[in-house]
Amino acid sequence: MRIDELLAAGTTRSFEFFPPKSDEESVVLEATLRDLEQLDPSFVSVTYRGGRESRQRTFDLVTRIERAGRLTAMAHLICVGHARSEVRDILKNYSDAGVQNVMALGGDIPDDPDLVASEFAHAIDLVELSREVGEFSIGVAAHPQGHPRSPDLASDRHHLARKLALADFAVTQFFFQVHEWTHLVEDLANRGVTKPVLPGIMPVTTLGGIARMATMGGVVPAVLVDRLEAASTRGGAKAVRAEGINAATELCAELLDANAPGLHFYTLNRSTATREIHDALFT
Repeated sequence: MRIDELLAAGTTRSFEFFPPKSDEESVVLEATLRDLEQLDPSFVSVTYRGGRESRQRTFDLVTRIERAGRLTAMAHLICVGHARSEVRDILKNYSDAGVQNVMALGGDIPDDPDLVASEFAHAIDLVELSREVGEFSIGVAAHPQGHPRSPDLASDRHHLARKLALADFAVTQFFFQVHEWTHLVEDLANRGVTKPVLPGIMPVTTLGGIARMATMGGVVPAVLVDRLEAASTRGGAKAVRAEGINAATELCAELLDANAPGLHFYTLNRSTATREIHDALFT
């Protein structure tokens, strides 16, 4: 199904994975897919880091999920390192394979001298090309704290509003306080854009994860850091994990109360934390 139609029908639940790079990662992902499939997600999303090998892994996983007929899949596409003709071929291949949903992203600038110079300036160019090639439901990325490469939040929101006006929905980078999502949605509405914005959820389950998340573009607020450190003092790593799951569950409940159109879980190809949050909310 098309994700814009799923969003129009009601609250969605979705999970994001990355394509495996080894046999060991494939075993882990297969187990995760089997486990989370039981939760009947609205759709699943498959990332793509760029380069021919990564692109093929994403294509293979997305089309395999679609052929199985049990889950709706969305394929990620990026601008970086791609010529327009190359992306047009990728989109045509997805369309021919029956894939109806794509995520149009700018992408991180890779340190790879073999990649061609990008013929896309921004993700909005990829949205426009996707519209030309096929009847896709198109998602874009949103950053509640602003994109790391944006000069300021106001300009980031301006460009996001233009991009989302042409797309069907957005999925946010992970964040940790409900007001980050509500402020983003209100800002977009003030700019005349009311397309669905799915909040992205990633629990912090270790103290080391605090620093890692900052490098991924999501600053963990001091109040959550204090909460996790207090848990560590009480009960070590196990208590930190439990507190991180509790905090993410509370955030999800607040988002649903604020009429979020759904919840999008960044799984890191593991099912345990996502399932615990999901079960606390929906069972």
